[in-house]
Amino acid sequence: MAVAAPAPHRAVVEHLVRQAVYAKLGKPLPRIASGQSPLVVNVSARHCHLTPEAVETLFGKGAKLSVHKWLYMDGQFAAKETVTLIGPRSRVISNLRILGPCRNLNQVELAYTDAIALGFEIPLRSSGDIANTPGCMLMGPAGFFEMPQGVIRAKRHVHMHPTDAEFYGVKAGDHMKLKIGGPCAITLDQMLVRVDPSFKLEVHIDTDEGNACNLEPHTPVELLK
Repeated sequence: MAVAAPAPHRAVVEHLVRQAVYAKLGKPLPRIASGQSPLVVNVSARHCHLTPEAVETLFGKGAKLSVHKWLYMDGQFAAKETVTLIGPRSRVISNLRILGPCRNLNQVELAYTDAIALGFEIPLRSSGDIANTPGCMLMGPAGFFEMPQGVIRAKRHVHMHPTDAEFYGVKAGDHMKLKIGGPCAITLDQMLVRVDPSFKLEVHIDTDEGNACNLEPHTPVELLK
């Protein structure tokens, strides 16, 4: 019996849909469409990154993260495990998703609307830049884990392979613009460029930004220097 080929990742399907929309409208594809990589824009919902020590504290000795869903970036996944975040006013967000694999620091990424609901004043930071940021308490089935710092709103950013960076004429630490079409068209400035050989070309915006432009699979997008 023949084995069916795996379905393409949702992000790739969205890219193909956008191409079809351009074709139907009779519009030329933006320059990025002729590059070697499809431009993928994903909305990053609130989540956390944890160290192995934090995972064991929350889920029990020897506990490890298990895969719920693989993400677009190779090796990255949404874990089956979730935690409850307790804010400064004892307000909570339950079922906060953990993204794996484990990292060497603990970080919670929220949208501003999440932070307001919890009573946080969070800074806009690049991932990993957690010095002098608020902390929080996480609760899991095996116990509590106190984070003295690490709650941020992640700065919008684009992941790039070095060949993509060469194509766009940018380097790590530069900033670009993301032009989003559709009935709620907007242009997002200050899109931080992150470059690594392990990266695919992917933009991450948060839920506030995604809702503001009503980002859908067929929404045309263009990355500009």
